[in-house]
Amino acid sequence: MAEPILRRAIVEDVPEIRALVQRAYARWLGVTPRPPKPLAADYDRAFGAHRFDVLVHKGELVALIETVAEGRELLIVNVAVDPGRQREGLGLRLMRHAEDIARASGLQGTRLYTNVRMTANIALYERLGYVREREVDHGDGMVAVHMVRVLDA
Repeated sequence: MAEPILRRAIVEDVPEIRALVQRAYARWLGVTPRPPKPLAADYDRAFGAHRFDVLVHKGELVALIETVAEGRELLIVNVAVDPGRQREGLGLRLMRHAEDIARASGLQGTRLYTNVRMTANIALYERLGYVREREVDHGDGMVAVHMVRVLDA
């Protein structure tokens, strides 16, 4: 099977971005006390403020990563992979791409936030070299795990 093509998202992708996020995060409904933030995000607004890179296969958006530079780090706001394409390394490819963006921008590392109940995601991020920096309790059982990765030169 041909590899999905990595490209920068364009504004015309926003409806498909929104639909992909809905599919990708549906599995977490009921796991976390409230729906994950990406499900309620305003992607029309986010597209103007953040960078979106997408993986496209046969014209279909199959994965995305949303990033924004904050201080000396690149914040990974969102990684979403179509449920039918998970476990193919697409998320890993996008995470490595974010690290390349950070390096090219002269940033020192990458940062992300995830819910403490998303244990599979936390385990993946730890395997990728992310370290838990702290946990922040937002009430109602919502605990955000702040994770960082210092980049190699």
